[in-house]
Parts: sequence; C-alpha cells; structure tokens
Amino acid sequence: MNKLNVIFMGTPDFAVPSLEILVEHKFNVVAVITAPDKPQGRGQKLTASPVKESAMKYNIPVLQPTNLKSSEFLEELKSFHAHLQIVVAFRMLPEVVWAMPSLGTFNLHASLLPQYRGAAPINWAIINGEKETGVTTFFLKHEIDTGSIIFQEKETIQDDDDAGTLYQRLMNKGADLVLKTAKAIQDGHYPALPQKETAETKHAPKIFKETCAINWNQNAEQVRNFVRGLCPYPGAWATLNGKVFKLFRVQPTVDGGASRLNPGEIETDHKTFLWVKTQDGWISILEFQPEGKKRMSVEEFFRGNKI
Repeated sequence: MNKLNVIFMGTPDFAVPSLEILVEHKFNVVAVITAPDKPQGRGQKLTASPVKESAMKYNIPVLQPTNLKSSEFLEELKSFHAHLQIVVAFRMLPEVVWAMPSLGTFNLHASLLPQYRGAAPINWAIINGEKETGVTTFFLKHEIDTGSIIFQEKETIQDDDDAGTLYQRLMNKGADLVLKTAKAIQDGHYPALPQKETAETKHAPKIFKETCAINWNQNAEQVRNFVRGLCPYPGAWATLNGKVFKLFRVQPTVDGGASRLNPGEIETDHKTFLWVKTQDGWISILEFQPEGKKRMSVEEFFRGNKI
C-alpha cells in the first residue's frame, strides 16, 4: 500500500474512475467526501451519489457534509490525517478545507487550463467549435480554477462528438491523469506551473435553461455546434407553434428551401425532413424531443404528428 493518506472528494459518475484507479493502485484512500443523498425519480427515493456507491463497494468511510465550514465536519476531516486531498467534480471548497493536508489539494478539470475555467468546460468547448480540449490537474487556491498546473493531457474533439461522447473520453483520460499526478506527488517530483491568462482566455460558465435556447440568427455550423455541445444534457431547445422542442442531432444541409424565409422559419414535407432557416442557410433536424414526448427521429414524429 502506498504511504500517502488520501481523501477523495467527488460526486457524479465523472469522478468514479478517478477514485477507483487510486484504490486499484493501492493508494490509501482513507475517506471519501461526497454530496448528501438526494431524492430522485417518481417516488423521490433518497439516492446515493455514484461516488458514494463506489466508496461503499471498497468499504471506504464516506462523509456527506451539508456545511463544509462546520466545526464538526472539520474535526472529522482532521481525524483522518490526510497528506493529500484529490477533488474531481465536487463543489467549491473553503480554504480551511483545501489547505488542511500537508501536500495540499489538487483538482481535475476537464479542459486545458487556463482555457475554459468554470462549471461547464466540455459543453462550451464544443459549442465554440474547438478542435481540441483535454484534462488538467492543478493545485487549489482562492480563485476558482486558477491554481498552479501539475499535468495536462490533450484530447481531440471529433467532428461527430457531442458533450456525452467527449465526457466519456475525458472521464477516463482524467482518471489516468489523477493517478499520474498522485504518483508524482507521492514521489516528490512534480511541476507546479502558474497559469498564464491572456486576452484569448475563454470561460465556461454554468449552463441554465435560458442558455440553451437556439439562436437561429447564427450560421448553420454554429447552430450544429450549439446542439451537439448540449447533447444529451441539458439539451438545446427551440419553440415551434408555442411548444418546446429539444434538439439532439442536426446537420447543415445544402438542399435548402425557400430563400425568402427568415431565420427560425421552417420548410418540411411532413414526412421525411424538417429544415430550419439559419443566418446563412439551413439546418436539417434529425433527432429531437417534442414537448411531452420521447426522443425520436423526424420520420418517427411525422408518422403520428403534423406541424
């Protein structure tokens, strides 16, 4: 077993491979900090986070504080005598928590910092039409996502990627980087390079429902990137006849329709295609979710519905 006492902090499935790779490589994960159980589904049954379920599988003690500054939580945290804390997809930590271990606290972020600091780096990289992103480990400091960089790994964004497919690859690449970083810190040989912010630094703010509204005054490629950057969740949306449609798969089309139409207006044969006018051409909707219905192809929709 490795000599470091490690505390791992994370909540969603994105963090699970990072926790499991540490355990599998014999790091002494003395505790896991995760979000409190939340009611889910129709029955609103209390459900553990994916990280908690993983920790329980390995019999690792789990803490689920509601207040990260409470004296009770801080005393319990100290009792584990951690040398290092590792954070993957968790909430913002107060200094009293991240400064506690002797070797500090490092975080995994799903971008090539300083680019795309913020809550939704995977979504915004695709929305902005980037061809490359990656994962970064860095030490925590006061300002969010600004600490000294330890390691980075690049990842190509494929033309047919959406946020879901890129999420999966970065989740696994990130786990490898967490292991590499933990090993380097344990060995005492690791870089810690200050981030250099420039005028070209892009940000990745949290995404809200209103963020997801499609702007048909953009060009067709921008609309396509917007849709795939929000697929499968939370989903880009538009309104048609007063009803909300979530779009999951679209592509620019050269077929076109009536050029006199304005951005946002549609052309369809009510059987096989549904085109929407953009600023410079047309978007063909391939897969969407009409309000109150399941996700379906345009052909499936037209078998029982009309616009």
